[in-house]
Amino acid sequence: MSREVKVFRIYGYMLIGHDSVPEWRKFIIEIPALKLEHALEKLYSDLGSRHKVKRSHIKILKIEEISPEEARSKYIKDLSKLTKMVIE
Repeated sequence: MSREVKVFRIYGYMLIGHDSVPEWRKFIIEIPALKLEHALEKLYSDLGSRHKVKRSHIKILKIEEISPEEARSKYIKDLSKLTKMVIE
């Protein structure tokens, strides 16, 4: 069983302001995870906590696995370059 972390790029729409003026906003998010299921759970958790969006108001269009070098996020690029971690 491989424990290598993969990077997933997720494309979709989320419903913002569903009470007053509903608007579907496009998003592209890159998430490091071991499995696709973990990446999806992280996506729902992040969008729900940041934007108060319910899971039913998130529509996923496409998911692709990318290499860490292809990532647009500086955080993911830096994280992929780590060779060891020291915890004291």
